[in-house]
Amino acid sequence: MMTRVAIYARFSSAMQSEASIEDQLRICRERVEREGWAVCEIFTDMAMSGASMQRPGVQRLMDEASRGNFDVIVAEALDRLSRDQADVATLFKRLSFHGVRIVTLSEGEISELHVGLKGTMNQLFRKRPVCPRYDTFFHGSRSSTRLIL
Repeated sequence: MMTRVAIYARFSSAMQSEASIEDQLRICRERVEREGWAVCEIFTDMAMSGASMQRPGVQRLMDEASRGNFDVIVAEALDRLSRDQADVATLFKRLSFHGVRIVTLSEGEISELHVGLKGTMNQLFRKRPVCPRYDTFFHGSRSSTRLIL
């Protein structure tokens, strides 16, 4: 049986281009094609923060997942689905319950480890504008190597 895929794409600011969504969808479709999977649904949220799950696209995605309409969600990165650590954990748990896997282009197949580590990093990134030491703590001096998870 062919793996049924839902693609999710999001950008957070009205100051960003709608082309961002198209770019995310294009690279996700390329991954789906390489895997031999079939895209059955696409969900998007434009100019909506990943800090809240109150987004129409992600809400529809969760509803359709609970109905068993796809096997895998493909997104560019975990932070496209959510930047909130608790929301990422809840989303992962609910999707796992329905037998739906999450695969991202930047992290691969999402596991509990990704949920914990990337969920924390995404939440810290979201707080970055009000946390001036974030860059120094996680990235060191400008010439040093950056922490990559």
